[in-house]
Amino acid sequence: VQLQASGGGLVQAGGSLRLSCAASGHTFERNAKGWFRQAPGKKREFVAAISWNSGSTYYGDSVKGRFTISRDNAKNTVYLQMNSLKPEDTAVYYCVAETGRTGAYIYPQKYDIWGQGTLVTVSS
Repeated sequence: VQLQASGGGLVQAGGSLRLSCAASGHTFERNAKGWFRQAPGKKREFVAAISWNSGSTYYGDSVKGRFTISRDNAKNTVYLQMNSLKPEDTAVYYCVAETGRTGAYIYPQKYDIWGQGTLVTVSS
């Protein structure tokens, strides 16, 4: 089972990026997915999560109104559209998925599958 994140890069403040995370080895069509991030020297932070049928979405306070999470179960992929990027959004972004764990979407303990991370750098 593997999650492969892509789409990271260097962008100026105010710009946009779209991250993708393709899954393999498991369909995840009935499982929640999400994104966390970790900046150098900082704790891991919840970014966004989405329920299996896209009926519910959750966002960290620092990204609400700027980021949008979505998923395409036919492609086994989850996306993170990031708009109005700020230098403080600079971090390694990790896509995550759960295979049956319960718990609140915002906590990392809910997710047992983690991708390798993709670096997002926002210049001022």
